[in-house]
Amino acid sequence: MKLLRQHVPFDAACCTTVDPETLLSTGAVTDEEVELIHDGLFEYDYVRTDYIPYHQLVKSDDSTATLSGATEGQLASSARYRNVLSPAGFSDELRAALMYKGVCWGYLTLFRRFGRPFFSEEERAFIASLVPIIALRLRRSSFAMPAEVKAEPDMEPGILVLDEKLGTLSANETANRWLSRLREWEGIDGATLPRPVRTACFRALSTWPAASFPAQSPAKSCIHLPGYPYLTIRASQLHGPADGPRLAVSFEPAGPADTLRRMVEACELSEREKQILDALIRGMSTKELALSLHISAYTVQDHIKSIFVKTGVSSRRDLVWRLFSRFGVV
Repeated sequence: MKLLRQHVPFDAACCTTVDPETLLSTGAVTDEEVELIHDGLFEYDYVRTDYIPYHQLVKSDDSTATLSGATEGQLASSARYRNVLSPAGFSDELRAALMYKGVCWGYLTLFRRFGRPFFSEEERAFIASLVPIIALRLRRSSFAMPAEVKAEPDMEPGILVLDEKLGTLSANETANRWLSRLREWEGIDGATLPRPVRTACFRALSTWPAASFPAQSPAKSCIHLPGYPYLTIRASQLHGPADGPRLAVSFEPAGPADTLRRMVEACELSEREKQILDALIRGMSTKELALSLHISAYTVQDHIKSIFVKTGVSSRRDLVWRLFSRFGVV
């Protein structure tokens, strides 16, 4: 951020990693003044409509935009500006969906306060030139084949129940344990709901048509906390006699489908490598693979070596153990 500020001056910033499938936050580095308005920003990205929402930038040919440019300098035409940015002292906003080869790995938002000039077209273009570089770095860091994770006893799913203002109504011990870990990881206090939980909740509260989001986009994200199994956070609305909506948030170790999806995306496996990986997990031998795919055993071995290099393992046993061990990532 310090290096970036030298080329594009800004007063505050937020860099968020996202689950590529659902576009929900998996963590963020946020300046304190932005954190104070984060829920308002989430609301205008996941619940309400406004200019340049991130899901729109993800689908655009150019994944960067400024609020001043989108409103043709009429910032007051933006509800996000009137209700969130302006009361906090911010004027213009520069947004970048961090895309690499058609996949989004995060969001970068830069803010300028009143009295400062709007972000220029040259500054927007400069940020746009950095998008693939930043996104590639996020992709590489989004999946780690853990050599070791902390062993813990079998736990029931974590369950957290919230009101429509995201106030906690009840939680079981497992949910509190995961919340504590997420807060420690994000460096936030015990009264603040972790960002991945908040974005899943805002998505669950959304009334936007499904077409506004990626196909079959649920209110969930797959999180990597160093030293722990991959975690799936899922939010859904509860319906009952109580006034106002209620939200249930679950915390569970990620299943094989989510874990493998993340590995395939992050390690950039080819279609053939995906086929071979699936067969390896099912225990097929090199000979069986060659026969089923109508290729030579030598070609199969070459693909397997490539998978090992991309995932950072040295053998089939190592690959399967790290993915499916009781204390691995699933």
